[in-house]
Amino acid sequence: MELTAYLAGLAAGAGLIIAIGAQNAFVLRQGLQRQYIGSVVAVCILADASLILLGVAGMGLAVQQHPGLLQWLRFAGAAFLAAYGFLALRRAWQGESGLQPQGNGVMSRGRVVLACLAFTLLNPHVYLDTVVLLGSLSTHYQGNARWIFAAGASTASVVWFLSLGYGARLLLPVFRSPLAWRVFDVAVAAFMLTLAAVLLCQPVK
Repeated sequence: MELTAYLAGLAAGAGLIIAIGAQNAFVLRQGLQRQYIGSVVAVCILADASLILLGVAGMGLAVQQHPGLLQWLRFAGAAFLAAYGFLALRRAWQGESGLQPQGNGVMSRGRVVLACLAFTLLNPHVYLDTVVLLGSLSTHYQGNARWIFAAGASTASVVWFLSLGYGARLLLPVFRSPLAWRVFDVAVAAFMLTLAAVLLCQPVK
């Protein structure tokens, strides 16, 4: 039963975390630029693990009972994603991208961590996925098996963000070209602005 719970949590966590999202795009960019990768990966893992544990502890119902909070997060998240999308467009237009960014391309560790937290916590769907959905799935198990389920889901987060952050270096030969960075930033901008529009147009349920 314990192994089954762990594997179920691992599969459920992987299915939710690996889906393409704004947070993953941000982690990938930091990995490509080799800027504060450890801090970014640690923030993502700790945030995911904390939300998963809250869900297993029974906080999913509380999240569902406060739709106003999720709606506030929806608008705040949309504004943040739109702002980041326009910054990516500016980088692409001005050619500020690169493996060794200069000027406005450099961010301090504190700003990077804050940006990572914003990508993670201003997304209302992260609460629905981790706290509500994973919390609900964990109720299929009793006693310690619920926490083993949470451990499996958290393991998926650890493996994914470590792989994404530190595995990005495998793409470095491609991104030695300034053109590749421009294309990447245009794609990121389109993705962020689309996500912002989706958040604004589709109420969180």
